[in-house]
Amino acid sequence: AYTAAFFFLGPRSPIVMKICRYNNGEAGAVIGSQVYPIGEALARAGHVRSGYTMPEVIDALANQPGAMDSIGDVEKTSKPLPLSSVKLLAPINNPPAIWCAASNYRAHQEEMVERVKSTTAKANLSKEELMSEFFLKPSSSIIGPGDNVVLPAISRHVDFECELCAVIGRPARKVGAEKALDHVFGYLMLWDLSQRDPWGIGRQNTRNIRKGFDTFTGLGPWIVTADEIPDPHNLKFHVEQNGQAKMTAWTGDMICKLFEHIPFLSSCVTLAPGTLISTGTPAGVQRLAPGDHLKGVMEKIGEMELRVVAER
Repeated sequence: AYTAAFFFLGPRSPIVMKICRYNNGEAGAVIGSQVYPIGEALARAGHVRSGYTMPEVIDALANQPGAMDSIGDVEKTSKPLPLSSVKLLAPINNPPAIWCAASNYRAHQEEMVERVKSTTAKANLSKEELMSEFFLKPSSSIIGPGDNVVLPAISRHVDFECELCAVIGRPARKVGAEKALDHVFGYLMLWDLSQRDPWGIGRQNTRNIRKGFDTFTGLGPWIVTADEIPDPHNLKFHVEQNGQAKMTAWTGDMICKLFEHIPFLSSCVTLAPGTLISTGTPAGVQRLAPGDHLKGVMEKIGEMELRVVAER
């Protein structure tokens, strides 16, 4: 786990930052209703280069001594912008990898029997076997808060999925469960838009393409540092579709926990700073149609909205 930068704004108690990406790709810290340009502060202090990427910002804050300190007084050295005046972008747009857990809630396994004739619910898989179904999403599919999900012309059925996603800070390779969460820099919301038909009925090895269309990975609204979420398996969240509650969930219902995901993945590959590990969707996924409005609200993280349009 990390000790995040604290901002002392006058006589008030310290407030832990939420890291965002905004306007032209600048890195910022959201504090109350203000956005402070932490990317500029890190560059001035020599912790990132000019033209930095968000994985470089995360790497610096997680692994470079003094990087957190260099942004600790950013409210004195930089002029903030009102949060309402900025365009929030996906908090990270070029992660080294986007690893997504499959079928990680029992109730979701059951609902997928009808949706795609999934056999996972009856397979009685071990945790290791279930985690071996991790799949990758392309960074080209990423969108941010308020953006449009574009339903491909070929699609006959696309669902939304919404889940808790971890961001790796310290590199992880062959990490044990007891130290796994020490490698998490923070958390955000991930929307895994998923085409079911065509190519999904009775099939699983098509996940990468069915879930990899442009606009099919929503990230946001920002990255909340891990010290703000000491237990990622005790968060409530819900999703509204056109103003109606469709998904209500608790992360404690995960089958495989994040402290099991990280050892499994890091036993196979090196998890670099900025790598995303999404923990799977709960039950309540719903079919999308052009004109739909989605709103996700996740405890301790925030809320994020998306709109749905047809491909032109």
